[in-house]
Amino acid sequence: MARGRAPGFENQREEILDAAARLFAHKGYAGTSMNAVAEACEVSKPTLYHYVKDKQELLAQICETHVLGLAELVKDVQALQLAGEPHLRALIGRFVQSYGQAQNQHRVLTEDVKFLSEEDQQRLLKVEREVVNAFAEAVAAVRPELKQEKLHKPLTMLLFGMINWTFTWLKPDGDLSYEDMAPMVADLFFGGLGAVSAPTASPVKD
Repeated sequence: MARGRAPGFENQREEILDAAARLFAHKGYAGTSMNAVAEACEVSKPTLYHYVKDKQELLAQICETHVLGLAELVKDVQALQLAGEPHLRALIGRFVQSYGQAQNQHRVLTEDVKFLSEEDQQRLLKVEREVVNAFAEAVAAVRPELKQEKLHKPLTMLLFGMINWTFTWLKPDGDLSYEDMAPMVADLFFGGLGAVSAPTASPVKD
């Protein structure tokens, strides 16, 4: 009979992935040792190897967890059964805010995926293509003629160009938050520069 996982296994695993993503994002995959990961997680090295067999599997789990989470966001929005433009705006909003909450994971996926095996890269690419296709179909739902001209996917990639690289310049302690940026990205995509308006001031927190 197979042994079940101990209570708290998934919580510990998430903490390990978060700590490793933070280290990889700031020091680089090549510049981070498993000793450093274990120290950051406050676990022993043998305990760390209970969750992953090596550093490459750790990287694969970080990337896979991130892209699968994005795929789930697509499903969540699809379940709302919104009309064309509200549906695409909801997708944009969810993704921009998700990237804000997973900046380390997104940086790792963007910069370190090259260190994965070909098999792991292809598995991630399959999910990423499904996400892109869902966005492309959402674009085509708003402008059906774009699909006929085979422009819905290029426009989707331009949209992702805005979303994907926000983490490189938007500072956590800056004047704008990811929550502020989400509607601005949607407005810019739908209406061009003339459609963008400044976010309303957030209430002052006690």
